[in-house]
Amino acid sequence: MSPIGPGRSHLPRIGSHTGKGQSMTCSPREIAKMIDHSLLRPELTREDVIEGCRVAKKYETATVCCIPTDVGLCRRELEGSSVKVSAVVAFPHGNSTTATKVFEAERAIADGAHELDMVLHIGRLIGGDLDYVRADVRAVVEVAHKHGVLVKVILENCYLTDDQKRTACRLCEEAGADWVKTSTGFAKGGATLEDLALMRAAVSTRVQLKAAGGVRDLDMALKVRAAGCSRFGATATEKIVEEAYRRAAEGGDQPRHSS
Repeated sequence: MSPIGPGRSHLPRIGSHTGKGQSMTCSPREIAKMIDHSLLRPELTREDVIEGCRVAKKYETATVCCIPTDVGLCRRELEGSSVKVSAVVAFPHGNSTTATKVFEAERAIADGAHELDMVLHIGRLIGGDLDYVRADVRAVVEVAHKHGVLVKVILENCYLTDDQKRTACRLCEEAGADWVKTSTGFAKGGATLEDLALMRAAVSTRVQLKAAGGVRDLDMALKVRAAGCSRFGATATEKIVEEAYRRAAEGGDQPRHSS
C-alpha cells in the first residue's frame, strides 16, 4: 500500500526548530516533496534504476535525480506519476566545456528531463575567472529556460572558502539559476548547516536552496528545511519518509534532536 493511503493523509504535522528559538511544522508529504531521490551511483544497473523509480513513485518525491543515460528510462518508469526527472550535467566534476554542457542539457531535455543539476567549473571559480563561471552557468540556464526546465547549480562547497561560496552564489543568481546546491555527494564533504546559512544569505529569495550529501535521516531533513532548503538529495528516501509518517502518527509535534 502507498504511504499516502487511507489513514495517513490526515496525520498530524511534525515539528522542527528553525535555530532562532522558533519552530515550524510540515507534513510527511511535504518532506517527500522536498526529495530528489538520487540514482547517481556509477554501479547502478537498469534494474536498480527501475527500482529507484518505484521507490520515488511510492513516496511521491519531487524528482528522481539520474545520470544522462537514464533520463529516458526514468521518464518512462515515472509516466503517470507526480514525480519528475532531474538530470545531472557535467557531473561530478563540472569541468566539461560550456558547449558540452549545453549539448548535455539539450539532450537531457529532449529525453524528458524537467530539471537539471549542473556542476559549475570549480577550478575556474577558485582561479578567479568569474566571467567564465557566470557565462558557463548562463549558457545552460538559457537553453533550459527556453524549454521551461529549471536549473540547480552545484558549487561543491568542500573545495571552496566561504568567500568563494558567496561569490559562486552571486554568480549563479546573476546567471539566472533557479537553485544553488551545496555539493554532488561524491566529493570529500557534503551539506552542512553552516554552509546552508551562508548560501541562503548570499542569494535573494528568488533563488532556492538545495542540500546534497549527508541528509540520511528525518532529523537532518528537518534541519535543512529549517535552514531554508526547498529540496535535498537523498538515497535514504524510504527511511526518511517512513520515519516522518511514524513520527506524525505518534503525535508529531515535538522535534527530535540528534547529535
